[in-house]
Amino acid sequence: MYQRIVVAIDGSDTARRGLDEAIRLARRDGARLLLLHVTEAPLPLMLNGDWTLPAIPVETYAEAGRKLLDAALAEARAAGVEAEALQADADGRRVGPLISERARAWRADLLVVGTHGRRGLDRLLLGSVAEGVIRTAALPVLLVPAAETTPAA
Repeated sequence: MYQRIVVAIDGSDTARRGLDEAIRLARRDGARLLLLHVTEAPLPLMLNGDWTLPAIPVETYAEAGRKLLDAALAEARAAGVEAEALQADADGRRVGPLISERARAWRADLLVVGTHGRRGLDRLLLGSVAEGVIRTAALPVLLVPAAETTPAA
């Protein structure tokens, strides 16, 4: 059914679940995967009443993204799936639309994204990459939710 699947990788548990699902679908359909990681510059923090950037070089974020992609690429290939990796720099752009744009450029027919399912203030403050993808994607999007938690007794 699917021949070209893009999966967004960010190191989170939900992205991990998205990768697992993308590999499963790719194996089932004989599809090819594009593993995509978007590197963002760190957000400013409020310290002692002043806004400041973390003292971590942007290159450190890029290197961490490269390691995530390398591990995901090895996993996909070990599962017998043809895969390639792409690291994109956000350059101040919103991540969701950038993911959609890269999927379109790669001619994907499915985009897999993990979603945290944030609501309320968390969603307002942290944004939603998944929502940005859904609003801008011109192809089917598979949202993979966070692992189910056991209800409180």
